[in-house]
Amino acid sequence: MPSHLSADRPAAQPPGRGSVDALISQTRRLKGEVDAVRRDSEEAASDHPRERWQRALYDLALHQLNDLDEHLAQLRDGPLPTAAAPEAPLPTQGSLLSRVGSAEWNLLTDEASWSGELYRILGRDPAAPPLTLDELPSLVVDEDRPKLTAMVTGCLVDARPIDGEFRIARRAGDVRTVHMMGEPVLDTDGSTASMWAVLRDVSALRRSQRVVSETRDSLRHRQDAARSEHRLAVELQEAVLPPWRGSLRLPHRGARALDLASHHLPASTRTLIGGDWYDALELTDGETLLSVGDLTGQGVGVTSNMTMLLGAVRGMAMAGAQPGQVMAWLNQLLDATVQPALGSAVCCRYRPATRTLVWAQAGHPAPLLFRDGTGRALDTPDGVLLGATSGAVYGQAEETLRVGDLLLLYTDGLVPGHTGAAAANLLLGLAPRLAGNRTAEDCVRTVVREFGEDGREDNACVLVVKVVS
Repeated sequence: MPSHLSADRPAAQPPGRGSVDALISQTRRLKGEVDAVRRDSEEAASDHPRERWQRALYDLALHQLNDLDEHLAQLRDGPLPTAAAPEAPLPTQGSLLSRVGSAEWNLLTDEASWSGELYRILGRDPAAPPLTLDELPSLVVDEDRPKLTAMVTGCLVDARPIDGEFRIARRAGDVRTVHMMGEPVLDTDGSTASMWAVLRDVSALRRSQRVVSETRDSLRHRQDAARSEHRLAVELQEAVLPPWRGSLRLPHRGARALDLASHHLPASTRTLIGGDWYDALELTDGETLLSVGDLTGQGVGVTSNMTMLLGAVRGMAMAGAQPGQVMAWLNQLLDATVQPALGSAVCCRYRPATRTLVWAQAGHPAPLLFRDGTGRALDTPDGVLLGATSGAVYGQAEETLRVGDLLLLYTDGLVPGHTGAAAANLLLGLAPRLAGNRTAEDCVRTVVREFGEDGREDNACVLVVKVVS
């Protein structure tokens, strides 16, 4: 394209070859560094939306650096002549902006001059004459023609630079997005003599940006949904767990036989609420129901199932069902749910008249009994996880308690990093300190201080029962 005078200043002279080579070297070095970071991130990547979004951004950055490298090389080597267009090398694989063409339209002679690459961008036969400004809109999709007309008119009439995009319809229904930048060229008398422009095929870039945007939107939607589900699960859990906090004395009528306290320990991370529960309820026959349990999984579905099981335990216990029978019916109930799940539980009935504890368990840690400064786990009756098998039978065990005895019921996860016998042994190690606590609430505080809420990966519940009369 011949040199010319722009609308407001002389055209800048192209940079020297050495300066461009230096820019190319810097671009390639940066490209290598970005590619190294991307490879490191891919080795540790998961399929989480955040990870997919980050990978998409890395890919987009690499594509743009590839294109910058090719643009600088084209700037250094100069545009290809029109005749060379059919033999010109194709853009490198994965390039987003490598196709760059130029054009000039002379308003005085109504002639047009296109670079070879512009023919490729617009899908035109290199042997055909370049289109005039009046003919150019014939390539543009109907919706974008007013936009192109406004840009060209603003450039020619008001001497405004062109900087905008429009879509072109190529043969076989191929639609491309083209970015156009240009300026009017003024004659010596100040009138518009011609218009020049640089056009880029940015179709792949726009597709890549859409992928990044859609992945980001998907991540945002998933995060919003997770927050909403977390909030709903918390509200549902708070609605069904016993409303009392701190200390509770049961039964409400007559002598207060039991002093109770409980605590729910949420996970320290922003995970969803699990299916842990605790319960203490005075029954119509004067006995007391004690239970703890845990369903596998997290979220509203698990909390909903927990609500169903807790309601079933209360209802069956009120109807007089013994702990072993309660476990068997809970197993049938969980086995019949639409979304199968596994759970563990302990169910106890305490008879204050004889200080007898009758209890059953379903794959759950046994209650711990603390007496006279020492502790032990109660002998465990038979019982498999709830929902593990149909028709399971659950045994019962009895334990006679004394005044001053302390029972500790808990769910897995109470002792971070430990389960089963290891967790039970650590809890039993608190026996001397628990013996010095006056109330059940003091005992709960001791447990929470020892196995505090920092670094907790799972939700957990603890229920402490002290025999006071």
